[in-house]
Amino acid sequence: YDLTGRLPSDHVPLLDIHLKTNGNSMSLGKVKGRKPRWAVRASEMSKKTFNPVRAIVDSMKVEPNPKKAMISLSLGDPTVFGNLPTNDEVTRAMKEALDSGRYNGYAPSIGYQSCREAVAAYYNCPEAPLEAQDVILTSGCSQAIELALAVLANPGQNILVPRPGFSLYKTLALSMGIEVKLYNLMPEKSWEIDLKHLESLVDEKTACIIVNNPSNPCGSVFSKSHLQKILAVASRQCVPILADEIYGDMVFADCKYEPIATLSTNVPILSCGGLAKRWLVPGWRMGWILIHDRRDIFGNEIRDGLIRLSQRILGPCTIVQGALERILHRTPPDFYHNTLSILKSNADLCYAALSAIPGLQPVRPAGAMYLMVEIEMEHFPEFENDVEFTERLISEQSVFCLPATCFEYPNFFRVVITVPEEMILEACSRIQEFCEMHYQGAEGAQDLECDK
Repeated sequence: YDLTGRLPSDHVPLLDIHLKTNGNSMSLGKVKGRKPRWAVRASEMSKKTFNPVRAIVDSMKVEPNPKKAMISLSLGDPTVFGNLPTNDEVTRAMKEALDSGRYNGYAPSIGYQSCREAVAAYYNCPEAPLEAQDVILTSGCSQAIELALAVLANPGQNILVPRPGFSLYKTLALSMGIEVKLYNLMPEKSWEIDLKHLESLVDEKTACIIVNNPSNPCGSVFSKSHLQKILAVASRQCVPILADEIYGDMVFADCKYEPIATLSTNVPILSCGGLAKRWLVPGWRMGWILIHDRRDIFGNEIRDGLIRLSQRILGPCTIVQGALERILHRTPPDFYHNTLSILKSNADLCYAALSAIPGLQPVRPAGAMYLMVEIEMEHFPEFENDVEFTERLISEQSVFCLPATCFEYPNFFRVVITVPEEMILEACSRIQEFCEMHYQGAEGAQDLECDK
């Protein structure tokens, strides 16, 4: 007690606790009490979770030109404008699965056996045989990538990721305490991998190489010979491959898609895919991991690990699973062909229009839903970088393209080609007007630098 006879406010009492047993008193001695107080903090994992796209886009506090309707070429969602609906057969399959009432309960965390059989049958081929046991169903391709990373890498290890590349790889890895090493893609070679740079990054802590083909954000498609060279690096270094093949088969008519697992018998591969892009239903959240391991390098350990990790959320939506076999095996070929025809036409229009604009250098895509455009920044000296360039494009022309800083590749921007044709043409016209307004030739650019 203090001089006033009161307990100090910070006093922690010592309690002399006695228990009575059969009439006898037993002392437990002095127990230091605890003064409760709120101390709720976010986890370290949540603090390490960082999405560069959201961070950059959310910081672009810019209002579009109110005199021009907004054209967004930024979001890789093919459903936004309604010009690329899924096929009626896909929709009917979902309705029948729902109406049947057979898919309202829990499924095995890795998916129904019949659904895994359907996926295995769809992708099975002599060059890369698959059975149901080689398939793990997931909640979208993003969860497939997350599980694949989680089973292959420990905190403190590293993974090799393409630059430019899909930002989710880094977001997931850093949240798990996994280091990211970026290997270069070469725009002058249609975004092929710089193989020497790739191999130079491998060390004893490298857990896997991520290969994204066809590519987001580049719209590139690797040739068979280039994929074989990638596999040769993985084989020499004894490093498995995580293949992000969500855009598999979404290639234009003058190109051929080669699943990387069909080209190797000795490199173990986890191939991630799903319904989102090819079937135009990204919100249905159905993905899968295909395990290719003909030399039994993964063995049971990786398979068992994936099963255990899948139990964290108890599997993907059961109703979509109920429709999966019909979606895979009854969607008519014309649907795929028509989708690709629209994307190819838009890609050609966009590439031709942007190629004619001084100061821009688009790289022709061969598949997926994107193309990348180089900004010759020396001809736009009033802009510091691609982020400022795209901000001003929004404020002046109401056209929103993602700055490629989002993909670790400054001074480019990405265009999504899933919008209706008239919007592509209008957007390109506005981009041309914007560039002509701000373009400086060599002499003009030097004068502006001197003024600064």
